[in-house]
Amino acid sequence: MSNWWRRTGEYLVGLFVIMLAYTVVYHFGMAAFERDPISWLHSLQVVVETFTTTGYGSDAPWQSWQMNVIVIVMDLTGVLLIFLALPALIFPLFEEALKTTAPTAVDGFEDHVVIAGYTPRGVALVAELEGRDIPYVVVEPDRDAAADIYEEGTTVVHSDPEELRTYTEGTNLADARALVADVDDATNASIALTATQVCDAPVITFVEESNLEEYHRLAGASNVFSPRQLIGESLATKVTSGVSMDLGDAIEISEDFDIVELPVQAGSDLTGTRIEESRIRERTGANIIGAWFRGEFVSPPSPDALIDEQTILLVAGHEHQLERLKELTLSEQRRKRHGHAIVVGYGVVGSTVRRAIDEAGVDVETVTVDRQAMDEVDVVGDVTDIETLREADIEDAGTVILALPDDTTTVFATLVIRELSPDVEIVARAEATESVRKLYRAGADYVLSLAVVSGRMLASTILEEEVITFDQQVEVIRTDPGSFAGRTLAEADIRARTGCTVVAVERGDDVVADLGPDFRLLPDDELVVTGTDADINEFSRLAEGRG
Repeated sequence: MSNWWRRTGEYLVGLFVIMLAYTVVYHFGMAAFERDPISWLHSLQVVVETFTTTGYGSDAPWQSWQMNVIVIVMDLTGVLLIFLALPALIFPLFEEALKTTAPTAVDGFEDHVVIAGYTPRGVALVAELEGRDIPYVVVEPDRDAAADIYEEGTTVVHSDPEELRTYTEGTNLADARALVADVDDATNASIALTATQVCDAPVITFVEESNLEEYHRLAGASNVFSPRQLIGESLATKVTSGVSMDLGDAIEISEDFDIVELPVQAGSDLTGTRIEESRIRERTGANIIGAWFRGEFVSPPSPDALIDEQTILLVAGHEHQLERLKELTLSEQRRKRHGHAIVVGYGVVGSTVRRAIDEAGVDVETVTVDRQAMDEVDVVGDVTDIETLREADIEDAGTVILALPDDTTTVFATLVIRELSPDVEIVARAEATESVRKLYRAGADYVLSLAVVSGRMLASTILEEEVITFDQQVEVIRTDPGSFAGRTLAEADIRARTGCTVVAVERGDDVVADLGPDFRLLPDDELVVTGTDADINEFSRLAEGRG
């Protein structure tokens, strides 16, 4: 509004000067041309009436042509000034009055989560919290951004996240269960210093540069996350598991029962078969919980669903069963010739990928590609340029890891690489959740969303849930049966009602993995449940009796 006040002041000063000028002209015109001298106050009255269109004609008709011209010009000037004032002054005033304004404080909040900064990982966290009916409030310093967030139905306050009053008056941080600081590295440290003055709740901060973690802890942060480093390690795991018979990121449910995601490679025994034709259960003993088909998760998959090189199976079973199944997902060609791995983008994610592959001890050579020349960059150039890819020896590569910070570039690079090398495995990192589907459609074999990984990691830390993994495509949690206790699996109908699958039940010291429809859930049981984020949220809602 500061610009509006400035424009209004300039307009009023200009209007005053113009009206005084017309008063002088009219006063002398009446005396010189009409031979009818009038007072200065009368002249000003006529000018004001003309400019405000509140009345005309007190001195009409004018006999001289000169006075008629003066009045005509004065009329036009008044109308012009009115039309200038409407868009420049009046309309903005109405827009400001009608504009949605985010509140500067919330009342009555307890056991809530305060989120300073609203990034894509904050959006993912909000979705997790809303699914569990946990109150939260977002702190946004930009007024327009806060208004936009407010109009989306998100609880937000317009306030400075570095000011003490934001947490004492605006968000009631003293009664909150946690604070998440997600603005930038320096601001996050400042927020931690401010917040710890008024609360004992955990303060969670994010760092883009992992070497700054120590300073955040000195500022009072109880948890410091570097999601780019985490996602780099996760991407590297997909490479090493593709050339090793180890199960890699298997989730251990019990001593000899695991859940794991297994990407199906081009040329494997399963490629081109349908779920029913594959006879995975009969051949390996493992159970298919769900599957990703080009970025879309289905649980359980239809017996007619086609398995191809972009299918990722989510399976459960004993270790020896899963190892047999993994043999079926690997192509014979890749077993004989692994090929090197090309890491595109050598920032935090890319450097973490290379380091994790080297530390894994697998026989995979890495070639790094980046636009900028650095000590550990092997090929300098644009990954969307065919010559750059050929210099990285794309024809003989086994895997390409796209660790780029820009999703648009990642999607286009995927298209170029897939066209140039149809058989290479493409593993990609996505900044935004909505880019995941596009990357699969472009030809990526495996995609990890930075926002989803971060949001799930935050939810697990804040809610103190035992989320077994952060980086899998599917969330796996341990939980009590809640309102489902006392029912059989058939009566509870969990899969149809929530989309989740109960893969195992821990009862005392025993783990029951072969669950039939007549298996009855007891109050003291601990269920191992899998599903997408939305499915897990729906399961939690029904288990807590909110359905």
